[in-house]
Amino acid sequence: MTQTEFVKKIAAVGGVTNKVAKDIIAAYADTAVSETKKTGVFVLPGIGRLVRVDRKARTGRNPATGETIKIPAKKVVKFRVAKACKDAIVPAKKPRASAG
Repeated sequence: MTQTEFVKKIAAVGGVTNKVAKDIIAAYADTAVSETKKTGVFVLPGIGRLVRVDRKARTGRNPATGETIKIPAKKVVKFRVAKACKDAIVPAKKPRASAG
């Protein structure tokens, strides 16, 4: 789905113009970014959550030369999918009955 298609879908569901729908989506995205930056987590109800994670410094290897290098500590953002969303998209496998 393209951004334009998404805007049109939100506009149709909300009964608003495409411009208003685009502004709502932009405000939602801006809020997600600012809240994740400020508190470290932002919940997207029914979908999942954005989480800021602190990675520790570690050693790694340069794949081209094989040389050991130090990778500095850094902050990264991860997205954790909500269980209900994951189960709706990819249903959990049912355990197989044992043969016997």
